[in-house]
Amino acid sequence: MPIIRPFCALRPRPDIAHLVASLPYDVMNPEEARKMAADNPLCFLHVTRAEIDLPNQTNPHSDEVYEKARENFNRFVREKILEKDQNPSFYVYALTMHHRRQAGLVACCSIDDYVDDIIRKHEHTRPEKENDRIRHMQHLSAQTGPIFLTFKDNLEINDIIKQSTSANPIISFVSNDEIQHEVWQVKQAETIQRLMELFEKEVTALYIADGHHRAASAVKVGMERRKNNPLHTGTEPYNYFLAVLFPASQLQILDYNRVVKDLNGKLPSKLIEEISVNFEVQQVDTPYKPESPHLFGMYLDFTWYKLTAKPNIISNDPIGSLDVSILQDYLLGPLLGIDDPRTNKRIDFVGGIRGLSELEKRVNSGEMAVAFSLYPVSLTQLMAVSDAGCVMPPKSTWFEPKLRDGLFVHLI
Repeated sequence: MPIIRPFCALRPRPDIAHLVASLPYDVMNPEEARKMAADNPLCFLHVTRAEIDLPNQTNPHSDEVYEKARENFNRFVREKILEKDQNPSFYVYALTMHHRRQAGLVACCSIDDYVDDIIRKHEHTRPEKENDRIRHMQHLSAQTGPIFLTFKDNLEINDIIKQSTSANPIISFVSNDEIQHEVWQVKQAETIQRLMELFEKEVTALYIADGHHRAASAVKVGMERRKNNPLHTGTEPYNYFLAVLFPASQLQILDYNRVVKDLNGKLPSKLIEEISVNFEVQQVDTPYKPESPHLFGMYLDFTWYKLTAKPNIISNDPIGSLDVSILQDYLLGPLLGIDDPRTNKRIDFVGGIRGLSELEKRVNSGEMAVAFSLYPVSLTQLMAVSDAGCVMPPKSTWFEPKLRDGLFVHLI
């Protein structure tokens, strides 16, 4: 059963929170980060992507970048851009997009629960990305962005989260992408104690929705600090990592679509003929967004098609039953030669937030030859894969809206 703990958050003053909060460090490249932080010295990207304050040619993984991050972080604290709460608290963080709100509990989670698979994963991590955040945490002695977790709904936990949002928020703003962000502080001792009891006694597992590299890095930093601390007790802040925990019913996974540069030497008519072996192919008059699992849209030669997977290729396996697996195993791999979508340069991925028009745009421009729209993976499928100890195929899930960095910092 998962252990959660309240903490003394380092957080921005309410009057400047909208200037401090930034998108996660890993959803943009350095050029995009520079533009986002331009003319805004309070933007938290100065901490999470400190290369933006160094010459353009600077290696983002060089020592000077992490030293600059520490310098900027210390400035944020010194100038009281970020202020530390005096007493340990939980927080509720709500994000509203297109009139749909999701509210989760901000807490610290045990690194031992990660090691013991009580906090379950669905992605492999890459050593170079882990090392980047390890060095960042070590230089700052802080976790600067939350891991995005979910859990199977518990009525009492859900009710506490809902009740917490009935008061006036301590932070409220609308970001540039028109997402409303609101924060409430949960500091009543009895409520804090009850939440800890509920998670430890009634929640069987937590699931990483997003932030696998942050989580893995926080665990490795914590383990290293344990080893180097002869007075280690297990209560030190480095034994926990910062997270936002959302009830599963609060979340919505968007589709994660595919575009391929060429037809692997085939004519469009030949590709359709080969696809017809394992899929029913139907030409449609308008852009096709699948309305249920095992249906796919295909945009080829300025025409949209609806593809329906034939029953013989639908597996009961947690991985094989996913639409991303069906498309890869029976179309992208054997017909278009996309052997490994993690590394193959002929495929790219488009988050569903961009819409089907983005797929048309990339094909019509000649950059890509064919596009595929997919039905979103469900939270139930994600949890089933995690429970089986498996990993999702690459680029399976797209969560919106994105949690903001800089609203909560956990000092370790």
